[in-house]
Amino acid sequence: MASRKPNKTISGVTPLAVVIEPRPCPHGTCVYCPTLGVPQSYTPESPAIMRAKMLDYDPYKQVKARLKAFHAMGHPTNKIELIVMGGTFPAYPVKYQYRFIKRCYDALNDDEGDYKGAKNLEEAKKINETAKHKCVALCIETRPDYCGPGEIERMLEFGATRCELGVQVLDDAIYKKIKRGHTVKDVAEATKRLKDAGFKVGYHLMPGLPGSNMKKDISLFARLFSDERFKPDQIKIYPCQVIKGSELEKIWKKGKYEPYTQEELMELLIVVKKKVPEYCRIMRVMREIPPSYLVAGTHRIDLRNEVKKKMLEIGVKCNCIRCREVGYALRRGEKVGKNLKLKRLEYKASGGKEIFLSFVDSNNIIFALCRLRITAGSKELLIRELHVYGPEVEIGEEEKLKVQHKGLGKELMHEAEKIARKNKLKSIKIISGVGVREYYKNLGYNLDKEYMVKQLEDILQRV
Repeated sequence: MASRKPNKTISGVTPLAVVIEPRPCPHGTCVYCPTLGVPQSYTPESPAIMRAKMLDYDPYKQVKARLKAFHAMGHPTNKIELIVMGGTFPAYPVKYQYRFIKRCYDALNDDEGDYKGAKNLEEAKKINETAKHKCVALCIETRPDYCGPGEIERMLEFGATRCELGVQVLDDAIYKKIKRGHTVKDVAEATKRLKDAGFKVGYHLMPGLPGSNMKKDISLFARLFSDERFKPDQIKIYPCQVIKGSELEKIWKKGKYEPYTQEELMELLIVVKKKVPEYCRIMRVMREIPPSYLVAGTHRIDLRNEVKKKMLEIGVKCNCIRCREVGYALRRGEKVGKNLKLKRLEYKASGGKEIFLSFVDSNNIIFALCRLRITAGSKELLIRELHVYGPEVEIGEEEKLKVQHKGLGKELMHEAEKIARKNKLKSIKIISGVGVREYYKNLGYNLDKEYMVKQLEDILQRV
């Protein structure tokens, strides 16, 4: 058995990335983006791209290959988070989108090798509800200007629960300079549409772009969480680097651009991490660009660990979800689980009220969370995320510390129902991964279009 990468399933699910075939970006090419005959913004030597290219970008083959690799490394594969990456997927031909997603489900459903494939996407999703490899979450990446009502409707039909927006920076002047092709207004509108539809919203952010500086980047990061139009649930921080094959490489060679030094990035990231609120998760810091394609910019892909060490030295903490997750706390050798309590945080965002529920211990280590939303004028409570943290375990598996399957999810759901009743709402609507529908059915929810729904009168009878 190959060595297991412990961080891969430490948050409770197994992430499985599937790469779409290369196509030009619909708006053109941003100055920092390379054009190298592979999916937009990637290089030919990126591990995910190499795997996908070897399999002709076939979604079925990619999923099967990753499942086989996870099994060889000893990772559980009963709870899969499918991540569609490689470009602006909603901008691809619609037929391609449907076929791609259906084949992903087909691969998850085909466990014994005698599976003939579903007739259509709906049948594939239905089969996956009780399959061995359940798709409990599905993430799609897109641009803010390719996130309208039609795109969101399709994403829901695909079974998507999370959407990552290529935001980069909240500044129209910089957008124009880097040929981004959309505006800050597009970001705000896409964010609201996604949240109103129940999605968990992630932003890709790129400090150090042409036209920016340290002071401006710090100010713009602060705006992310002070301006009610934004407030993402998670962020990925990819500092601008000069990559071979990009227009920025030519600009850099002329001496008209210089990326941040490692020291500047360290300083910036420490300030940023101090500003991130408890309801947000910093998913990643730095992209893994192969050295042969990196022309200028820091080569330290482990910069997050260096920042963590420095923050520890100066006595500064990051309160993002990832830094407080129980799985990572156990990995650090910390004692966890003392005086577990339910914590409630409310904030306004995108024209609605967000209620962030979490189970934390006396050291604020997070064990489980639930994101609730009440949109202005709505009579329903929207559950955008329910997640129990801790290393993924097979259902029924005995472990010394089984954070999952301890009933924390059910307790959070019960609290959500109490909140719905207190606010005199008519129903609760949950955006649910296909593989989690059975869980919600057991709690009295029924499938209504793409959501799991319970009417308030049912809640009143239960409480």
